[in-house]
Amino acid sequence: MKNSKKKAIKAAAARKAATKKVARKKPSVMASRTARVAKEEPKLYKTGNDLPKQSRIETIELVNKRLADAIDLHMQMKQAHWNVKGPNFIGLHKLFDEIHEATGEYVDTIAERAVQLGGVAEGTVRIAAKRTLLPEYPRGISDGPSHVDAVSIALAAFGHEVRQSIDDADELNDADTADIFTEVSRGIDKWLWFVEAHAQAAK
Repeated sequence: MKNSKKKAIKAAAARKAATKKVARKKPSVMASRTARVAKEEPKLYKTGNDLPKQSRIETIELVNKRLADAIDLHMQMKQAHWNVKGPNFIGLHKLFDEIHEATGEYVDTIAERAVQLGGVAEGTVRIAAKRTLLPEYPRGISDGPSHVDAVSIALAAFGHEVRQSIDDADELNDADTADIFTEVSRGIDKWLWFVEAHAQAAK
């Protein structure tokens, strides 16, 4: 019994010592993490905007994510405009170009919001290609119905991400960014309606 008790005491003491050792290490781990986060914090330009700094940092990150999607969508619409063929060529050719023009305005509005908050708009084609959440636009299609389907999918996917971003901006207490995303969402819903009408008529 005595030996068992001694072993138990020794084991408890060993666990306690190990716990203390881990506890001593924690501050240095936390310090390194803090230093890493501080180092990776994005550059913010001085601004009179009174949104809290952390809120602006997170909103800028959110805005740049949607900027990547918007740039991708913008060029997908041009892809459709260039390559559509068939009996409804003129109507679809013009419609896709109108959507391309509208999405260009969305790109500009979203990008400028990042800068208004003191951040940097990250809108190069390479950045957009890495970050976009939109599905790849099919390259081997040419007929009107196939492009109508592909454009509808792209618009719906972008609309989904933008609507989620409205809620995200609200959670960050940034009503203005939420309002921008709401405006974009309305526009996307309208264009989706215009495009889907071509497919719905055939059903």
